[in-house]
Amino acid sequence: MKRHLVWLRADLRCHDNTALLAACAERDAQVACLYLVTPRQWQKHDVAGVRVDFELRNLHSLREDLAALDIPLLVAETADYAGVPALLRQLVQEHRIDAVFANRQYEINENRRDAAVAAALEGVGCRLQLFHDQCALPPGSIRKQDGGAYSVFTPFKRNWLQQLAATGCRPGPAPRARNGSFTRGSALPGQAALASHVSPEIATQWWPAGEKTAQQRLKKFADNLLADYQERRDFPAQDGVSRLSPYLAAGVISPRQCLNAAFNHQARHGESPGSAQWIAEIAWRDFYKHVLVAWPQVCRHQPFRPETAAIRWRHDEADFQRWCEGRTGFPLVDAAMRQLRQTGWMHNRLRMVVAMFLTKDLFIDWRWGERFFMQHLVDG
Repeated sequence: MKRHLVWLRADLRCHDNTALLAACAERDAQVACLYLVTPRQWQKHDVAGVRVDFELRNLHSLREDLAALDIPLLVAETADYAGVPALLRQLVQEHRIDAVFANRQYEINENRRDAAVAAALEGVGCRLQLFHDQCALPPGSIRKQDGGAYSVFTPFKRNWLQQLAATGCRPGPAPRARNGSFTRGSALPGQAALASHVSPEIATQWWPAGEKTAQQRLKKFADNLLADYQERRDFPAQDGVSRLSPYLAAGVISPRQCLNAAFNHQARHGESPGSAQWIAEIAWRDFYKHVLVAWPQVCRHQPFRPETAAIRWRHDEADFQRWCEGRTGFPLVDAAMRQLRQTGWMHNRLRMVVAMFLTKDLFIDWRWGERFFMQHLVDG
């Protein structure tokens, strides 16, 4: 009887999880899942404490969903990515695992980590199998006529929509329950390894955990707000957006599930400007992942347009601190920054406003703002 391990990264769900479904494809295979806690790596990547807290709360819910399928959840800790290959090799040998399954992550450090893990596992006769899952359509699958990657969104979206229409985008189910397991689950961390700037009360109120919660939030949005989304999304004081971004970032819900909800809405009610716009926003999410793969320098704090590297920014600590604290004197900017500091989230239109204000009005280096965003966003 084969033993499969699913290494969870940004895919904390049972439904429409490509790697989990692949691991469970063999009916008699015994399956376990693994989540790695990497505190020093989180710090290196400026991961917000509120995001780590959100992921760990979702792990508690996911453990129950997996247990119903007789799939235990293991949790292990290593300081950073450097320790991951040896840790996984040890787990594979300890449990006599035949294959490790995981959904791809596309950033540079994550790619290097996975290559090192694949080499370590190959040395003990185990294969790392990677799958595309984070995007509706895999990076590299949308190409211009000359074979190059798109650097402009609108033609990318046209091609993306055509391919979706041709291939379909139906989300997968949850796997069938197993017949027994080769190990027992681990105890889960009681609290985040990084302190969160958001109070526990606000975090649980704004970002309740669990796959069922994410699906309910998607259904409520599709039923009540989707038709008017194009009009209402521009007004931050209105409750006109889905607030699904943290669930997408942690993989508690998939882009395919979101698209399927929009397409089902169109099938029932006809296409509306709201549904078309929300589908376009999911295309934007894919676009940035495709850009990241085609131009990996954007992972290295380098500008997408190389000529802008010559800009001489104002490195004004006092102005930057006023921006961070919401004390610029511009009410909309300040309200947005206070929302971020209190909730770990900011309305998309406000993200544009404060980013433009920092770079075009204060003329402060965008990398300073990027780091502050990452350190405070639940969906960074």
